Amino acid sequence: MTLEEMQAKMEIQELVGKFSNLEINVPAQMALFTKDTHVKVFMGDTLAFDIHGVEELEKVFSQFTVAVKRSHHQNGQHVIKVDGDNASGILYCRAALVTEEDGKEFISDNFIWYEDTYKKVDGKWLIAARTSHFIISDKHILGA
Repeated sequence: MTLEEMQAKMEIQELVGKFSNLEINVPAQMALFTKDTHVKVFMGDTLAFDIHGVEELEKVFSQFTVAVKRSHHQNGQHVIKVDGDNASGILYCRAALVTEEDGKEFISDNFIWYEDTYKKVDGKWLIAARTSHFIISDKHILGA
């Protein structure tokens, strides 16, 4: 592995880490995607969202997160392949989201793997495409 590949992998890991650290700050997250990004979200085997472009992505993410009071994301293994100014990666993540319904707090615990394509634009790595696979989701009253 060359020094350039190692640098790219480190920058890409920082990119996806920043996405998770921003949690539900949707406007800030949008700066991490290319303008023409393509995002698909699968809930199990069902395609829930097929989103084209950062404007549509911001709208969908904002609608989805409006009810979220608190969240926590934890990234796990991340395998990245670099090819010049393009890269691909598989990332595993656990995301917990707290919402309130009828005066009770609920927690949704999600186990996700992301299939990503990254692109270096103006010297900065961005997410060009992401397919999110929610493989396990559990929702229950918080503390129950």
